[in-house]
Amino acid sequence: MTLKDRVTELVVTALETRKDLFLIEYTVTPDQKIKVFIDGDKGVQLQDCIDLSRHIEHQLDREEYDFSLEVASAGVGSNLKKVRQYQNNIGRKLRVEIEGVKPLEGTLVKADENTFTLMWKQREPKPIGKGKITVTKEETLSYDAIASAIVLV
Repeated sequence: MTLKDRVTELVVTALETRKDLFLIEYTVTPDQKIKVFIDGDKGVQLQDCIDLSRHIEHQLDREEYDFSLEVASAGVGSNLKKVRQYQNNIGRKLRVEIEGVKPLEGTLVKADENTFTLMWKQREPKPIGKGKITVTKEETLSYDAIASAIVLV
């Protein structure tokens, strides 16, 4: 069994006991550096990272694998990657980048399995007469079309 397979197995079993936490991503480099990033429905505490790190480290044999391990939470400025992250951030302001299109900034108002909806206000010329009015815009986007989506603080 490769180190990556073993880490996959250990992360899955550790997170089965903590349904409020979920895996964002993990990597195992050729020089056996393991990096695990997690998130949670109610955030991630330092103790959550410590517990997961200990669970992984205590199950791996140092004589078989010479590894380094880093377990961290997805930071506030990190890219949203999972549907569950979008659902946890409903009501927050996002900056969404789509290739070839000007970035959008708006409030995340809805997120389902395939799409999410942003809402924002913008100034536009009046349909009749001079001046501008503030209008509310809404756009539903597919996760596949997104280059990056970051929660703004």
